[in-house]
Amino acid sequence: MMKTLYKNIFWATLTLIIVAVSFSLLFNTATPPTQMSLSDLAMKINAGDVTAISVQGNDLSITLKGGDQAVAKKESELGLTQSLVNFGVAAKALTAVNVTVNDNSGFQFWMGILVPIILQLLVLGLIFWFFFRQARTGANQAFNFGKANIRMFHSFKERVTFKDVAGLKEAKQELEEVVDFLKHPKKFLDMGARIPRGVLLMGSPGTGKTLLARAVAGEAGVPFFHISASEFVEMFVGVGASRTRDAFMTAKKAAPSILFIDEIDAIGRERGAGVGGGHDEREQTLNQILVEMDGFDRDSNVIVLAATNRPDILDKALLRPGRFDRRVVLDLPDIKDREAILAIHGKGKPLGSDVDLKKVAVRTPGFSGADLANLMNESSILAARNGRTSIAQNDLYDSIEKVLLGPERKNRVITETERKKTAFHEAGHALVATSLKDADPVHKVSIISRGRAGGYTLKLPLEEQHLRTRNQFLTDIAVAMGGYVAEKTVFGDVSTGASSDLKTATQLARALVTQYGMSDDLGPQTFGDSQELVFLGKEISTERNYSEAVAAKIDEEVKKLIDRGHEAAQKIITTRKKVLDAIASTLMEKETLEQDEFNALVGKFHLKPLAI
Repeated sequence: MMKTLYKNIFWATLTLIIVAVSFSLLFNTATPPTQMSLSDLAMKINAGDVTAISVQGNDLSITLKGGDQAVAKKESELGLTQSLVNFGVAAKALTAVNVTVNDNSGFQFWMGILVPIILQLLVLGLIFWFFFRQARTGANQAFNFGKANIRMFHSFKERVTFKDVAGLKEAKQELEEVVDFLKHPKKFLDMGARIPRGVLLMGSPGTGKTLLARAVAGEAGVPFFHISASEFVEMFVGVGASRTRDAFMTAKKAAPSILFIDEIDAIGRERGAGVGGGHDEREQTLNQILVEMDGFDRDSNVIVLAATNRPDILDKALLRPGRFDRRVVLDLPDIKDREAILAIHGKGKPLGSDVDLKKVAVRTPGFSGADLANLMNESSILAARNGRTSIAQNDLYDSIEKVLLGPERKNRVITETERKKTAFHEAGHALVATSLKDADPVHKVSIISRGRAGGYTLKLPLEEQHLRTRNQFLTDIAVAMGGYVAEKTVFGDVSTGASSDLKTATQLARALVTQYGMSDDLGPQTFGDSQELVFLGKEISTERNYSEAVAAKIDEEVKKLIDRGHEAAQKIITTRKKVLDAIASTLMEKETLEQDEFNALVGKFHLKPLAI
């Protein structure tokens, strides 16, 4: 409010300054004429220095020889000639002066008086209008405080349909039925089917929830309203509920229509977990949403579409039948879907003849649709930065690593000793991964720094995996220990470069024991009950539901698993030292080994895969 007041004062002051300057320019001449008395005028006329006199009322405009100007006042009771004669002007001298009399009309007289007054009144009127306009806007905002900031999409600049969304076949099928409900409701009502009141899109960030909502809007051809859940809640109690009523009322008036609420977990969290209890503003808003959704008529053509990446924290009442009847799960894309997504985002980009999107899809397991879109964009930027007119395959590969690890840091200054340690460290990871049959294939090894990593070994599975076995976990632990063992074997010492690997190995070993029930001694059971504070929105503690004796046993089992991986890595590094040296020396020379180069290098040694 104070900011607006200062702004208004500033503009009012600026306006007054502009008006004052304008008046000074309009009503003042650059060089004011000389003021002259009648006696001086008489003397100059007698001396022959005056060429012309213009009379307008009592004002005299005098033109002197040489072109100089002067002004004077005559007596109001007498004419000019009589006044000059009284001051001793000779008749002969007066006849030499060109005297003209201008009629002082009534219009000019009154305009000279009224124009300055009218201009000042106009300026004051504009200032008052500006202030009243601001006050009226503030009043309107106060009256609209309880209105929802809901927006309707009539059309998009780039219309999105289901054809523009790669993969997600099951999700699109569910939403196609929703579109059919909106287009042909009678067909379903005649069969006794109830139109779904709510559809909840659930998935990890970047899996395409909002994109699917846009596709529904593009396919349905009905009014599509969207709002973020966070826009419902304000610091004032009751505002969220009022905005909720307004949003649903707007959607009902435009039925058949779709109301899309993005990030519904902002207000849909489980009740009773907030600080304010039942009077918390967020909970009041949630209560109003529950009432509005449950209050829809059976034949209502309004469908609520909501998106969240935290379905586990939503209130149970929100998920019961009659509210969000359908829950559509959006998974991360598999290899075929990734290839299709890359093809969609590659449209309009000059892809080189060597580009194989399938190979890119193989290297991007775990990437979401948003990650793949970012990958294609980064490859375009990289190609343009290097002055090329098309995107090459290596641009896509470099973009994958940039998305995963960060940009290359080739200019990072490191000593030759650190470079050698990094080479043997990464060679150790790659050698252990190549030697174990349950390990994922090595796609790339590099000692070029990226992000916070001094080097990296890129391992990727041959096919999509949704389940992992105990041997695969043990293999991952051994591969993680490969760099640590290689450093210790070659240099007789270890560095901080292995800290991230040790952390990964420890987390895997503890998860095997406490979460997956894969411990030989403790058997198939889990330990620890994770507790989550919904109000804070993240897991912050784990309840220990086991004794101190069991805790000691868990620590012992974790150590056994890490020691097992360490021993496997130690055996491979010791028995295949020549291979380790070959990989490290090649990395020192080339800095990077792609999959084909790496396989050709280790293929010379005819390595046989080992079991963990």
